[in-house]
Amino acid sequence: MYKKPVIIFEGVEASGKSTNIRIASNYLKSIKRSFVKIREPGGSKFSEKIRNIILNKNSKLNIKTDLLLMLASRSENMDKIIKKNYKKKIILIDRFSDSTFAYQHFGMGLEFKLISEINKYIVGEFKPNLTFLSVVKNNDMKKRLCSRKNRNKYDNFTYNFYDKVQKGYLKLSKNKKKYIILDSSKYNINDITNKIINSLKKVI
Repeated sequence: MYKKPVIIFEGVEASGKSTNIRIASNYLKSIKRSFVKIREPGGSKFSEKIRNIILNKNSKLNIKTDLLLMLASRSENMDKIIKKNYKKKIILIDRFSDSTFAYQHFGMGLEFKLISEINKYIVGEFKPNLTFLSVVKNNDMKKRLCSRKNRNKYDNFTYNFYDKVQKGYLKLSKNKKKYIILDSSKYNINDITNKIINSLKKVI
């Protein structure tokens, strides 16, 4: 019997996360496995409206409002998408709880305990089966961000901020068996593709 895991893709801007999600999606399509793919912020119809507010490059929202909107988006996704598909289909999620800790705590300095308590209230005991963390060197990140034509608010932070976020991700992933690190400075695209596919085979 096939397994239907929840698989998360995390990573700072320009780390290759979107490419890695596409690799996973294409592989699942090639073996004809049904899956649901959502993103955060975003996902449900209402969550996509929240996404537009959060990522608007002209947004002047304070960091507490950003946090609460992120969690509101997740709450809608849990109710409208995740719970309905859990253990019925493979679920791919572009950013989840660890993204909130990495950005809002390690990056912006909001209290870890506060984020943890509200997040647990929303997701309960729900836990992903596997997390892919995309990692990038600062120089490569700068080049990739500079080449982006359409940039949102989260593409325009300082590189010091992104460095704190990525270090936060690595701290969150330390000693966790369910984390797979995809470091673009150590592996080429073929190696990363093989690593993703081999990891997927183990959980599905």
